[in-house]
Amino acid sequence: MPKSKRDRKVSLTRTPRKGLEAKQALIAELRRCVDTYKYIFVFSVANMRNNKLKDVRNAWKHSRIFFGKNKVMMVALGREPSSEYKENLHKVSKHLRGEVGLLFTNRTRDEVDEWFSKFKEVDFARAGNKATYAVNLDTGPLEQFPHSMEPQLRQLGLPTALKKGVVTLLSDYEVCKEGDVLTPEQARVLKLFGYEMAEFKVTVKFLWNSETGDFQKLVGDTAEEEEEEDGDDDDSNED
Repeated sequence: MPKSKRDRKVSLTRTPRKGLEAKQALIAELRRCVDTYKYIFVFSVANMRNNKLKDVRNAWKHSRIFFGKNKVMMVALGREPSSEYKENLHKVSKHLRGEVGLLFTNRTRDEVDEWFSKFKEVDFARAGNKATYAVNLDTGPLEQFPHSMEPQLRQLGLPTALKKGVVTLLSDYEVCKEGDVLTPEQARVLKLFGYEMAEFKVTVKFLWNSETGDFQKLVGDTAEEEEEEDGDDDDSNED
């Protein structure tokens, strides 16, 4: 019996090299930005959406934004005083946990604070998000949906049927209560009916000044973040 091509072994020797080259290029670019821009702001993102972050990048083309690759950013800046690229950059690295990013810019703190405090955009909630308000649907025709959608609505738990070719809700239906942790089905129903509950928001949390080397906290940490900081020595490899 001929040997299946799917059993053929493929060498992966080049894959780590390409990955290493990409990381080295990112480290070099980050350090170039350290040398180029006056300030580094550490920011966190609530309800991350790639398209919303793209809008931020477009608005800040005069600056540079890095998001993700926390481990590589930590290597570029330095995790400890002995390995930091410039004075106090290890303090920036200390806060690269979770959904956070770096903004390299020559804009002042006031300019950054003013812009980001105003930039908030709503979007549809996802499974796992909390409902910010209760949603109830009233009995009656759902004329916004084509008849072909009726089976899908029924699968999502809605008491629907076709009446004279029109999708109809047979009884009042509670989609969610305020504070509910949304299931995938609830999130889908909310999106179908146009209810947006998630707010994409960027919070600027820390500032590093390249001219003085000063590192400054701009907002207070939550209890959870403080616990993470206490365990930084154990979490040094966390992305």
